[in-house]
Amino acid sequence: MEKCLLLGNGAREAVIAEAMSEKYEMYCVMPYENPSIAEFIQKSNGKFEIGNPFDKELVKKFVGENEIKYCIISNDNLLQDGLIDLAKELGLKTFGPTSKGAKIEWSKTYALEVVKKLAPEMIIKNFEVTSLAELDDALANYSDENFVIKPEGLTGGKGVKVGGVHFETKAEGENYAKECLQQSGKVIVQDKVKGKEFTVMCITDGKTVVPLPITFDYPYRFDEDKGPGTGGMGCIGFANGLLPFLIEEDVATCSHLIQKTVDYLNKDGQEFTGILYGGFFKTDEGIKFIEFNARFGDPEAMNVINSFETPFAEVVTSVFEGNLSPEKCQFNGKNSFLVYVVSKEYALKSKVPPVEFTLNKESIESKGVKIYFANAKKIEENQYTSVSNSRLFAIEKTGDDFEEIKKQVYQVIQEEVDPVLDYRNDIGNMYEH
Repeated sequence: MEKCLLLGNGAREAVIAEAMSEKYEMYCVMPYENPSIAEFIQKSNGKFEIGNPFDKELVKKFVGENEIKYCIISNDNLLQDGLIDLAKELGLKTFGPTSKGAKIEWSKTYALEVVKKLAPEMIIKNFEVTSLAELDDALANYSDENFVIKPEGLTGGKGVKVGGVHFETKAEGENYAKECLQQSGKVIVQDKVKGKEFTVMCITDGKTVVPLPITFDYPYRFDEDKGPGTGGMGCIGFANGLLPFLIEEDVATCSHLIQKTVDYLNKDGQEFTGILYGGFFKTDEGIKFIEFNARFGDPEAMNVINSFETPFAEVVTSVFEGNLSPEKCQFNGKNSFLVYVVSKEYALKSKVPPVEFTLNKESIESKGVKIYFANAKKIEENQYTSVSNSRLFAIEKTGDDFEEIKKQVYQVIQEEVDPVLDYRNDIGNMYEH
């Protein structure tokens, strides 16, 4: 088996490790021992090292010692920091964009500039602000809180704030914009639009772009989309690969923009392979662009990778080799359902003491669902602890009957999850946005 390096340590990387281990010996540098990633690496006869994946000298040494030939990265910060660039310098075949390619995610102003060139009709009216005077001018266009504030850089899905949802008054929105401006020197003020939000995720070898099944993410902390924004509390996908308010033409419109964006990013050499996906609004005035992400979403990766009929490792191989095609990327036509389990303080406080919890992994898996660990590590048999105040693990099920898999996941959670932990009870309910 060929050897493949995976960098990153969340549940997204856990499902990638699971799928890739069917074809590759997997290797990983991670800051703590994620139980799922460690399990799949060991099953593949690979190896992991506990260390800082941002430490390029450490990664370089690990690659050399283990004679690794391939690399897959789907973590936004690692991509921004140029770990794919390092892998390319070391002669590895890669899945994921260079730092220059990933700029389409880590600079929202750059993404808007690109889309203005490629599809100006999809742009929502916005103001790129670089000073307090420009902020005053931008906010003069709004009489109340009906606008959106977007930080320039990466925020893990938690930075965008919407008037009437995340802030109640124009003054609150202005204060948040000032915070963003102070942090990065740039902030975007954007019109608030009416419509349904969705994402279109595509896989690419740098030339061909293939859209993946559409998922619906639940980004708010509490039931009925209340509370602060999070990295995602759950995710669903339907057998037809669409959402109830979408048609194939909508996906084609978005995929066309993604294809043009990949072509644009690679016009001077290959800066982008892997996953590029866009956030969009479906409005009465057509499809409108929100932002790009240059890697798999989390939790979306778990839903989508479990929706492949073609083994995912084979699809990644076609990206490594530069011969991806729609025929090499087939899906199983099943529904997917996922719920994240978190600490009670998740998204409410930035720092909290570690949370210890009991969990019987074997019992959970015996009930026909999958578990993917994220920010948790094992202490001893059936005892785990959080390693940060972030999401702890996800429970996922793929199947033919949506209501049945939803029932199975929640039944397992109710029977198996330690009451010191928390989760949303309404994943699978579609809310208007």
